[in-house]
Parts: sequence; structure tokens; C-alpha cells
Amino acid sequence: MAQVISSRPGSPPPGKRRHSPAVWLILILAALTAAATTVFLNLADEPAVTDAFTRDSYSYRSVEAGEGINLHIIKTKPDRLRLTVIGGNVTASGRPGINGGFFWEEQLLSIAVENDKPVNGKPKGYGSGWFTAKYPRGTFVYDDAANSMSVQVVSSAEELQVSDRSDYWAQGGISMNLQHDDIWKQAAEEEKLPFGGDKRLRTGMVYDLEGNVHLIVSSVKCTAEQFRSAIMELKEPNSLVEGIFLDGDGSSQLLLENVKLTGDGRAVLQMIEIE
Repeated sequence: MAQVISSRPGSPPPGKRRHSPAVWLILILAALTAAATTVFLNLADEPAVTDAFTRDSYSYRSVEAGEGINLHIIKTKPDRLRLTVIGGNVTASGRPGINGGFFWEEQLLSIAVENDKPVNGKPKGYGSGWFTAKYPRGTFVYDDAANSMSVQVVSSAEELQVSDRSDYWAQGGISMNLQHDDIWKQAAEEEKLPFGGDKRLRTGMVYDLEGNVHLIVSSVKCTAEQFRSAIMELKEPNSLVEGIFLDGDGSSQLLLENVKLTGDGRAVLQMIEIE
């Protein structure tokens, strides 16, 4: 005959023990401590924000990422951006934005086109912004007709894949390959990223799954790998998808209200302007 264990009404079921109030208090405190620890560790992974503000067409923040690298980040929509020839320092232009692609004197060495029109001359003209210099390179493309962004490795504007040749812009640079940690460095070397291993000021341009563009300038000298790693630390509502390195070192410049990064004071030929 099976043994029956009787129990009083309201007592714990057979085989189980009721915890005392003191035990419950200990368990609750342990759970709260574990939760607080998790939050603290997650916050510790976040780069520290040192300044931030928001306007109608953009938001700005400066953060200190790993290895003490300060990033200045402007987040905006791609239809608010224009590629503009300035021939001067970005901070002296009076135009909000950052520096653009590579150049030499009055010649653009990176693609810079809007609606199939190079910003510094005529289509297929050398130095106009129609070509990249010597090598196929990562080019940030905003296809307005398709409401999409991509990075395409091309040598000239005519190679760009867009829905409507009269409704897009493209800014040239060097591929970051944010989704490909295993190949990004080799790809950057193949695209001839200048001085990738040197500690220099850096500028980049990336986009996320929400359809935002992030214009990023470092105010601390770093290698290309350190700059890319700092960008990968950024916590966004959705992950960053892809981006490009822009011209750097003394050309790394930014103007936004009272935020001014002059690089080394040099004149740059072209900038990315926020309207």
C-alpha cells in the first residue's frame, strides 16, 4: 500500500519546504544585486557621452570610446546631406558638416557626384569627382529613388548601381567593411588606405538599419583599426550596417554650432554639408 503523507490545510505540498521571511528577503536582495550588476556592466560597455544636443535636422554627441578615443558624431538623414566644394577649412566655411574625400590641390581623388554630376567639374573629367584615383574604392551611395544606402567598390561614377541616375548622391572613400572583421584590413590595404597603421586624426561616414547617416570625426589621433573599433562600440537602436573612411589627419574637420574641429588648419577641397 502506498504511503500517504497527510498535510494540514495551507501547508506546503508534500516534498516541498516553505521558505521563512528571512530567506525570501535574502533571495530578493540577491536577485536585485544580480540585476544591478548586469545593468552596471552594460553601462560600462557604453562609450561615455561628454556632450550632446539635438536639432530639427540632426543630433550631435561626443563620446569617449575605448583607448581614450574621442568621437564626434552627427546623426542625420541622407536627404539632408549635400556634397559641396569649398576650397577652405570646414570651420571657416560657415556650413555645418564634415570634410569629404581625398584630394590633391584642386583635384578630387574620390568620387563626389550628385545626380550624375560631379561636384568639381564635368562628367568624366579628371579631378571632378567622377573618378577615384588609380584604384576601385569604397563609395557611399544614397539612392534616393529607392530610399536605400550602400557602399559600392567602384572606379568611376558610371559604375554605380542606382535606381535613377537623376536622383542620388555618392561620396567616395575607403571601405570599412563593418560586417566583415576577417577581411576589412586586407580590403582597406587593397583600396590603398593612406597611413592606416599611423596614429592620425580620422573621419568616417556610416549608416544604420534605421536609415540614418552618422558623420564621425575623431579628435584624438588613432590608427584606422582603432577608429573602426571605436565606431563598432557605439550603441544604436539598431546596428550600424556599413561605412567608409574619408580623408583624415589634418583634413579631419567638423563644424556644428559651437563645435569646431579644424584638423591642422588646412584647406580641404570638398565637404559633406548638412542642410
